[in-house]
Amino acid sequence: MARKKSLGAAHSKPVGTAAVRRVPMREFSRSLPMSLLRAREAVMRLFRPSLRRHGLTEQQWRILRALASIEAIEVTELARLAFLLGPSLSRILRDLEARHLIERRAAEADLRRGVVSISVKGLKLIEAVAPTSEAIYAAMTRRYGARKLAELQDMLHVLERNLSELAVSDDENAEPGGLK
Repeated sequence: MARKKSLGAAHSKPVGTAAVRRVPMREFSRSLPMSLLRAREAVMRLFRPSLRRHGLTEQQWRILRALASIEAIEVTELARLAFLLGPSLSRILRDLEARHLIERRAAEADLRRGVVSISVKGLKLIEAVAPTSEAIYAAMTRRYGARKLAELQDMLHVLERNLSELAVSDDENAEPGGLK
């Protein structure tokens, strides 16, 4: 009785070799979303150990940082500001509230809407994390250069502003790329 080869074994390449595919688009490694993700990962890997030491996730830190810079904010606006989806934000806020790092209340104008602010304990946590965070920023600045870091931030703001002005369509009859 003859043995059957598995489909995977018949078509697999040796480990460490990648098949070259020709596709009518830029190289994967040169795509802007991937470049931005790689840069974000390079930055965040410096901050994660400090956040872990303080029992925080990246998303929790993002929320606390946003709340530390304002008096109070509606939950829907916080989701937009922190780039978090509503269900994720609800879970994170619940966890932060249980740790007494934030305070929630109903909006005065519409009791159905929630308003969030950072608590005194949350501010103390920010103050505890701040020295390490600033040391990381100082190391990045020394490594990359203050001028280049400022230029990068400026370019990213300009890119964000310009791209936010493009209308995006889900209509399959729209221009290629879904832009109007």
